[in-house]
Amino acid sequence: MDYSKLDLQQDKDIIIPRALFATTEQTFQEDILKLENLYSQKQILKHLKNTKERISNRVCHMVSNRYHIEEFSRFKH
Repeated sequence: MDYSKLDLQQDKDIIIPRALFATTEQTFQEDILKLENLYSQKQILKHLKNTKERISNRVCHMVSNRYHIEEFSRFKH
């Protein structure tokens, strides 16, 4: 994929999950702040919950905690 051809609004369904796929507990605060500068909380949650990317449950829990919502998971244990 040529990332230089991505459009911030049209391709948010790609950008949001990929940014969170790559995050760690150490980089989460910085990574989520970058996303929040571009997208609303509602958009971030929507695209995280509906992506086909293999976002870890840990990342989902960090997002849930940040937004003070009920925890959600992408994968069942």
